Amino acid sequence: MPWRKKGKGIKVMDLSRFKWTREPERCKIDGDTIEIVTKPHTDLWQRTYYHFQNDNAPVLQMETEETYFSFIVKTDFHESHHRFDQCGIVMYLDSENWLKASVEYENYEYQHLGSVVTNQGYSDWATTAIDASVKTMWYRFSRREDDYCIECSADGEVFSQMRICHMHAGKGRIRFGIYACSPEDSSFKAVFSGMQLTDCKWKAHDGQQPDQGSSIPSAEKMADSDL
Repeated sequence: MPWRKKGKGIKVMDLSRFKWTREPERCKIDGDTIEIVTKPHTDLWQRTYYHFQNDNAPVLQMETEETYFSFIVKTDFHESHHRFDQCGIVMYLDSENWLKASVEYENYEYQHLGSVVTNQGYSDWATTAIDASVKTMWYRFSRREDDYCIECSADGEVFSQMRICHMHAGKGRIRFGIYACSPEDSSFKAVFSGMQLTDCKWKAHDGQQPDQGSSIPSAEKMADSDL
């Protein structure tokens, strides 16, 4: 299994089970900490607005068929310094179906905390400006079948929702993990630590019920006991 038990409902990642889709300039793995040094002109984007296709960012992921879980990681980007330098979480299925969340450096005053969802070859980008003094961020990536939730946290304890999305290619076996890149002529070191798998922290909606004919799969009832 690509993890080891830490406590009830928590699994610490076995990093030996993670595989690269494109390698970075340099990488160092020390215990549960991963350092990635980016290559210049690396990025992930498909078509929308900019009318280009960038698909060369280094991605380090594991595979799973589990349909209800959460993945948590801390990112440290003290060395980011050039426009669009970024690091964060990713679910890269193929060049035209993926999502990512990160902080992207903009200038000495502010940067962009945001996420990109790419379905069937077209990317979107949802962002909010945060102060340039922020140099660490936690993310929590949660799966409920082929629906996904991305959250962020300043302290790894209290998480805030960034977005909910559906992935058209996000059924069955998926790959997820971390990435870092520098879309322009830059390079920096990104540090990832504290990676965990937990039971799904994105709970079922407790308001309006599903439309008639929709159903919550029986796997839902087994999700907590499986983790």
